[in-house]
Amino acid sequence: MPVTSVTALQVFWSELAGTAVLLALGVGTSANTTLARTAGRAGGYLMGALGWSLGVYAGVFVAHRSGAHLNPAVTLGALVGGDREFAPGVAVSAATTVAYLGGELLGAFLGACLAWAAYRAHLDLDAPAHDKLGVFATGPGLRSRTQNTVTEALATFLLVFVLRQMGATPSSLGPLATALLVLGIGLAMGGPTAWSINPARDLGARFAHTVLPIRGKGGSDWAYGWCAPVVGPLLGATAAALCVRVVAAV
Repeated sequence: MPVTSVTALQVFWSELAGTAVLLALGVGTSANTTLARTAGRAGGYLMGALGWSLGVYAGVFVAHRSGAHLNPAVTLGALVGGDREFAPGVAVSAATTVAYLGGELLGAFLGACLAWAAYRAHLDLDAPAHDKLGVFATGPGLRSRTQNTVTEALATFLLVFVLRQMGATPSSLGPLATALLVLGIGLAMGGPTAWSINPARDLGARFAHTVLPIRGKGGSDWAYGWCAPVVGPLLGATAAALCVRVVAAV
């Protein structure tokens, strides 16, 4: 059966919908485990990791038409890796690249807004501003711009390296394998920085925290937000794509 060509506009809507689902479930899980008077209060890191991974699982299904990048690091990996197509039927071009990145960023913002709408009353309760920011955005346990960036780069390296190898494996389990990979990375390397590995995930949700009317929310810590959760994943994705090319050439 021939592969149907996918337009840049279709890519945009596909990535927007998939990333919105990912963030709605992920930010919603963070709210459930963090905020007072929720059923999941104090559910712990494992509950959070599972919620975010299930968000990936659902988002991949929703964004199947565009290959479900859901992450600018994955899109960058395809560019650096020299792919001719971002996904079956999606040619690599300036228009499709912008569609992926735009859909991912806007989808992340909208997904975070959906989670906010569900937890608005809880977010407006008296609580530390740090907790409210933590519902939306990642942050370091020990703040060090260099070390935090290295951690995010290493975690994203694993994500993109394995995803690109999985794409060449006929026995790949698709959405389930992707979700399990994200879960594994979160459990192994998520402790130091709360595990972004996705610039859109952090930028979109942090921007939502900035603009939404949340009582007592405090600042959005953009001094950190522009660094480790963005620069780290982009560096890691670049290195992973280059390594895959080297391995393939051996």
